[in-house]
Amino acid sequence: MTGAGAGRRRLIVVSNRAPISFTRDAHGRGARRGGGGLVTALAPLVSRHDVTWVANAMTEEDRAVAAEARGAFGEAGRDGSAYRLRLVVHDSDDFARFYNEFANPALWFLQHELWDLVGDVRLDDAWRSYLRVNETVAAAVLAELDEEPDALVWVHDYQLYTVPAHVRLGRPDVRMAHFVHIPWPDPRGWAAFPRDPAETIHAGLLANDVVGFHTRRWRDAFLASAQALLGARVDADAGTVEHEGRTTLVTAHPISVDTDEFDELAAGDDVLAAERDLERIRPERLIVRVDRTDPSKNIVRGFQAFGRYLAATPEAHGRVGMVALLDPSRQDIPQYAAYVEEIEAAAAAVNERFGRAGWTPVLLEVQDDFARSVAAYKQYDVLLVNAVFDGLNLVAKEAPLVNERGGVVILSRNAGAFEELAPWVVAVDPFDVGGQAEAIDLALRLPEDERRRRAEAIRAHVREHDLSEWLDLQLADLDRVSATVT
Repeated sequence: MTGAGAGRRRLIVVSNRAPISFTRDAHGRGARRGGGGLVTALAPLVSRHDVTWVANAMTEEDRAVAAEARGAFGEAGRDGSAYRLRLVVHDSDDFARFYNEFANPALWFLQHELWDLVGDVRLDDAWRSYLRVNETVAAAVLAELDEEPDALVWVHDYQLYTVPAHVRLGRPDVRMAHFVHIPWPDPRGWAAFPRDPAETIHAGLLANDVVGFHTRRWRDAFLASAQALLGARVDADAGTVEHEGRTTLVTAHPISVDTDEFDELAAGDDVLAAERDLERIRPERLIVRVDRTDPSKNIVRGFQAFGRYLAATPEAHGRVGMVALLDPSRQDIPQYAAYVEEIEAAAAAVNERFGRAGWTPVLLEVQDDFARSVAAYKQYDVLLVNAVFDGLNLVAKEAPLVNERGGVVILSRNAGAFEELAPWVVAVDPFDVGGQAEAIDLALRLPEDERRRRAEAIRAHVREHDLSEWLDLQLADLDRVSATVT
């Protein structure tokens, strides 16, 4: 799809991670594709616009590259398109506190309403480090604006909430947007956070011309919290916030999938090889989950629900199995490392109770193997997505796009994707283990024609509302606010 925002632009994209990450081994310097769904989603920008990408140096070799370049340097996207990359280097202790204490876990758990996991974080020190990292990133953006004064600035996600305020101070005339890729809690959630960081984060976002969210639910929560914390003047119908003489447009556009890329991936040799292996070991009916090992993904309750389903459905023994393909996430953070242990224990409990020779109910794999994940997408009869909270959840869009079995999606009402996909999924409360067990039973019992009707509807929706449309809508929002400035 091509939306109203189409047309080549000069963009400065700002994110925590870069599109590539540099490494060094015995053969010298190498580069690999950057991790994370955000980088994957933004990658097509470099073929459609004149992009300078500002991101944090994450590895030792990233820092070496940044020192050699002393600014932005030329790179090429996966299709060969040229762009410029600027890697920002920080004090190592500051960056560790910024990332491993304030952004994760404090902000992440706050925004996913996992209050009990915030833990004993020294938020005062971590907050100061967060501010310093954001200020250094903003200085890099301002340096790029000196070279490209007419560029639009597009900042992303929870790691960089205060960047826009610093950029606005240096360039009051800049056109700037910020997209938040994770949930946004209502004012009651922010009341549990220290007042100064909460207010500064909201003010940082309101330094933008546009703030974007995936859903109206998160958008409306931001409008409410901006009013409650800052006393900002909110027009909920127009989606605008007035604060300190500025008006910010707050929008909701759910991110989507590069459908052409997934078509290519599904037919690739590595995916086909992984699919042959899954076909060899799969039971008659297959439940799949693909997630990071993040507490917000609710993996433990998913295993417990599958156990309850097996307890209530003896005829499924030996015939129904679950494959859980989990990407290890943030293992330097204690809460994440502990959650992996909980995941392994929950899977083992199901297998010990119900397993028998020739049938292991839960096949758990904790490794980064995207080809195997895409192969599992093609093979599922039921896809389980039961997140506690999720800004969107791209798995719920990616998997149906390539599935070949009329697979049914079980989807948490707290996943942002539920707002779009509700008519065609089996809905679950992420805290209700019994309800999830019943949903598994329902999904497996749906008639074949109903299964395929739902699967085809999701697939058609994702193809119509694809990643290109989402990218164009972001620029159209900036055009809309630019047109109101005289």
